[in-house]
Amino acid sequence: MRILVTGGAGFIGSHFVRGILSGVYPYWENTQTLVLDKLTYAGNLDNLAPVANQRNLTFVQGDICDPVIVDKLMRDVNLVVHFAAETHVDRSIADASEFVRTNVQGTFTLLEAAARAGVDRFVHVSTDEVYGSIEHGAWAEDQPLSPNSPYAASKASSDHLALAFHRTHGLPVSVTRCSNNYGPYQHTEKLIPLFATNLLDGLTVPLYGDGRNSRDWLHVDDHCRGIQLVASKGRAGDIYHIGGGTELTNATLTGQLLDICGADASAVRRVPDRKGHDLRYCLDISKISTELGYFPRISFSDGLADTVEWYRTHRDWWEPRKVSTTATT
Repeated sequence: MRILVTGGAGFIGSHFVRGILSGVYPYWENTQTLVLDKLTYAGNLDNLAPVANQRNLTFVQGDICDPVIVDKLMRDVNLVVHFAAETHVDRSIADASEFVRTNVQGTFTLLEAAARAGVDRFVHVSTDEVYGSIEHGAWAEDQPLSPNSPYAASKASSDHLALAFHRTHGLPVSVTRCSNNYGPYQHTEKLIPLFATNLLDGLTVPLYGDGRNSRDWLHVDDHCRGIQLVASKGRAGDIYHIGGGTELTNATLTGQLLDICGADASAVRRVPDRKGHDLRYCLDISKISTELGYFPRISFSDGLADTVEWYRTHRDWWEPRKVSTTATT
């Protein structure tokens, strides 16, 4: 089997690629893996270093908006797993143009090429943010989309495009929507790595507003296992939620990070809230659990402690790309 992984040098995509090439996923042991990544600030070949010498890996630096490159790579591909995206909400508020280009136009370019090539499966990786905020309960897959940030709107647009290509052209597309990811190799603009690395350096951490914003946290390994299940057994034309089952306010999460890093409340610096900041996200994962047997395996307490320890012992990875910013949550 030949798999094309877009954004395969990014945080989640590289974890998926490392899993494929390490033989983690059943029946994919001899898979030929093609990675297409533009290597923007969020993509890094160091993320693929543990598997860089595998003979089944081919890396191509290129843009998903480039139809020449995309058409060439799509030939003889059985499966496309599409991770490539601009994802940082704050950046989308400052300038949404690259989000529209990459997340909408780039997805369109991939879908057109996949339809022409007749690929067997196309998994489009999306986010819970497309639904907007939910006060109580959890979103089901059939709920209407109501994105509030330019990032979320661009992802909602790409979701609609992917499903339209299934309905119009018969392209066997499945869409996954996940909750907030965390784990090793995540860029330091995101909340957990930003706060962890700040605290490890004895710095303060920037907490938005009153800290009541609530998110469900999903370890990247559980997310990638869910994607593999959808790619292997999911139904074409369907949407599947992948969640972690641990809902925390940002204030509670910050407190846990303070404890792990040996800091106290004086390290918390309150900053003005983000524009259009959604209060709460929560996904119902009963569909993927019932149909495909998915459940999160990594407890949040263990996953968070292991993640902080990874940043503690991989300073050479994050120091060169450390940012000073507020964090996406």
